Amino acid sequence: MITFVISMKHVLKQIMAVLMAFVVLCTTMSFTVNMHYCGDTLVDYALVQKAKSCGMELSTPSKSAGCDLQIVKKSCCQDKSVTAKGHDDLKPSLTSIDLEQQGFITSFFYSYAALFTPQTVTPKAYTNYTPPLLVRDVQTLDEVYLI
Repeated sequence: MITFVISMKHVLKQIMAVLMAFVVLCTTMSFTVNMHYCGDTLVDYALVQKAKSCGMELSTPSKSAGCDLQIVKKSCCQDKSVTAKGHDDLKPSLTSIDLEQQGFITSFFYSYAALFTPQTVTPKAYTNYTPPLLVRDVQTLDEVYLI
């Protein structure tokens, strides 16, 4: 039962990490939706390219030599585009770091790197062995003392 709970926590952490990465991706991405309306009805929309027209647009009349007065009709078709702008301020600028912050960052990385330097330890051979048991004190029995 305990391993099931631990594995579920691990799975939930992975799902949350993927969801948070997806949220960051969606908020920083910009896109444009192009739409073509004919009257009040939506005919076509496109995300990447320009929307296809319905073919009912009025062509602009060419200038003829004899007519100075031209009647221009308003077209029933119109193109609209909706732009969703993403955030651009996620990457911090490194030019705004003052001298005190640079000193702190340098000392932090130096002390953090010092944690991983190998330390030489001389092995002591006698640490694995216990001293022999004293049955009697030989020096005091023989009255031999180091001077």
